[in-house]
Amino acid sequence: MSDDFDLLETNSNEKTEKVDVNWGKAIDTMKSKLAQEDDPEVRQKILNATLDDVVNMAEKDRTTLLDAIKDLTDYQDEVGILFEKFSSLNATEQKVIDDAQKALERARVVLDDAKAKPDTWWNNLWGRKSKIAKAEQALKDAEKTRAAADNKAKAMFQERIENADVQTLLKELSYKSQAAVTRLKNREVEIKEVEDKLQDAIVEATKNHTKALEKKKEVEAKLEERYALLKQARQELEDVADKQSAEYAQAIGKVTELEQKVEELEGLKNAYTTLAASKDSFVHKHNLTIKVLTSLRSNLQTHRAKLKSDTEERLKYYDGYVVALKARTDQEFAAILEHLGVKTDEHIGETLAAMHTASAKARQDMMDNIPVHEKVMQGVYSSYAEALQEIREKDVDIQKNFAERYGIDMKEIFEEYYKADANTPSGNDDEPAEAPKPKTEDDDLLS
Repeated sequence: MSDDFDLLETNSNEKTEKVDVNWGKAIDTMKSKLAQEDDPEVRQKILNATLDDVVNMAEKDRTTLLDAIKDLTDYQDEVGILFEKFSSLNATEQKVIDDAQKALERARVVLDDAKAKPDTWWNNLWGRKSKIAKAEQALKDAEKTRAAADNKAKAMFQERIENADVQTLLKELSYKSQAAVTRLKNREVEIKEVEDKLQDAIVEATKNHTKALEKKKEVEAKLEERYALLKQARQELEDVADKQSAEYAQAIGKVTELEQKVEELEGLKNAYTTLAASKDSFVHKHNLTIKVLTSLRSNLQTHRAKLKSDTEERLKYYDGYVVALKARTDQEFAAILEHLGVKTDEHIGETLAAMHTASAKARQDMMDNIPVHEKVMQGVYSSYAEALQEIREKDVDIQKNFAERYGIDMKEIFEEYYKADANTPSGNDDEPAEAPKPKTEDDDLLS
């Protein structure tokens, strides 16, 4: 904000842009739509509000803002406000207008350059006239493109804000408010200029009124003289006895001349009277117009000052609203995370509990399977012992057979063979031999 706090300051030296206004039904339409926003259930909504309710309320805010922005944009068209002067266009939308404007300016320069070449047979030989015709057509095309650029940018703007968030719509509303402040100030300057002209008109009308009254008095004085002369001339005419004499003719001519002069003076008197009345009437009309304009200008100053000040405050207010919406979203996000965290904790707890339960059951199954395993192993060892018994019995037969056939005692050979077999059990033939235990550096079987 500037250092001076004169919100009502109006600089009449600033350049103003006058706009023709076509009011239509825009104001009534906007008023009726704003009137529809009254909601008798607001208190109940506040009392029973939840975060989900806030989402719906915020969406309604966005929809209301969107409708308002659309209505304001349509209102601009109805009252003749240039769209690009009253809406915050983004870079892409503004570029459409800027490019069209630059193309139009270039087309004008090209046409001026083409026309600037002298109209000589040599230049015409080299296509001067065709270049001018081509440049004129290019200028017409550029003018059409420039005329359509505003509508194109407007369509892009409307499409962009259709799905815009609340923050973007609030910025657009603030921009329009700031643009309105400038427009109101320009209108004040325009009214002040008209007031000054009317003041000058009052002074001039008053002067003319005074002059007309003065002239009227002069004419009235001359009329008095002419009436007196006319009365005297008429009397002289009556006094002439011979109605056919030259004296009588002279008397009639004198009366006629005086009557014409009186008629002329009466006309001047009526003219000055009418002129004085007209000037007096316009003095009152101008004075009334000045009072009305001054009142309107005063009201515009009030609206402008309030709108300017309120817009600055609203920017902060809107910032708070947007931050509150974001905080609500963050709060909801935190609640979702908390919910997910709790669910995750539950799931992990379930998994850990299931893991412990499964482990305990596995241990129980392992303990339960030990007797079964031992029973199986007992059968294995029994089968092993039976096989050994059969083998040894067969070995005895083989030894006997070898001793009888070759005179060799095979018992010692077979005993040496069994001693060399580390896996061969010793002792009782019916018991299985123990398998060698693997060497361990640590006796802790649970390590």
